[in-house]
Amino acid sequence: MNWFGRRPSNAENLSVTFPNQSRSFDATRHAVRFWGYDRSMESSFFVTWDALKHIQPDLEPDEAGYLRAFDRSRRNIYDLVAADFS
Repeated sequence: MNWFGRRPSNAENLSVTFPNQSRSFDATRHAVRFWGYDRSMESSFFVTWDALKHIQPDLEPDEAGYLRAFDRSRRNIYDLVAADFS
């Protein structure tokens, strides 16, 4: 579905890839920022401290800790469900 609640006619062909391995710590958001691509469109994504803490309970609350937790949990595929957008 797109942001307006309508399913695009080519929805089965939609995918976001994460070929760019770079990531950075965003102190303002207390999150790790990384980038994904939907064809030629680049989008920024953030994984917050709360989400990383859920994955790694002993997370150190500093830049190195955030990036270490993110790198340990990094995958090529992420499942997002409707509840992720509420």
